[in-house]
Amino acid sequence: MALNLITLTDPQAPASEAYRSLRTNLEFAGREGAPHTVLFTSPSAEEDTATTVANLAVTVAQTERSVLVVDADLRHPRLHEIFHVENGRGLTNMVKSEDPFASPPFLETEVPGLYLLPAGEKPVSPADVLDSKRLLGIWQELRHRFDMVLVNTPPVLAVADAAILAPRMDGVLLVLRAGHTKRQHAIAAKERLQRVKANILGVVLLDAPYDKGVGGY
Repeated sequence: MALNLITLTDPQAPASEAYRSLRTNLEFAGREGAPHTVLFTSPSAEEDTATTVANLAVTVAQTERSVLVVDADLRHPRLHEIFHVENGRGLTNMVKSEDPFASPPFLETEVPGLYLLPAGEKPVSPADVLDSKRLLGIWQELRHRFDMVLVNTPPVLAVADAAILAPRMDGVLLVLRAGHTKRQHAIAAKERLQRVKANILGVVLLDAPYDKGVGGY
């Protein structure tokens, strides 16, 4: 298993506990409980959304819920590398198929209840794939098949992909990195998501200073 899946390799680490806290916060993020579909994006490529999505997915699956991680970064997919699987058939192939769920390319992971939908073959125009009518139906079906669907997307300020998908999700988490993400970029990312009427649930702050006095318990 990849070293960046700290929730598996070191479940007692402060970072693993932080992911469990994020899981708990998500459970109370919506008016009717935990959101079913959550999109992750960031202002720029400096923030590692893929690792954040993967680690959170592990903690959710560990509570005996079914979780699907979707790699909607069709330009630079990484989730298949994190979970050590092939990026063969995936989301792009489902959108192209006349019957997307006849043989859906959901891949099992080492974590019971956790599945990955890779990006699949790289399309000529990723934005067109993500804005297709067929994908709308796919999202609806995935909501019924899994307890939670976590979607990784490219940086919202770099390309249109995240802004296209965000309004179709129950919520959006904006991933920032302490000491790296520029304040003006964070503000611009939030404003772009607000313009498309995305439901911003909050922010995940990576590399935040760890207070040993608080964590000593």
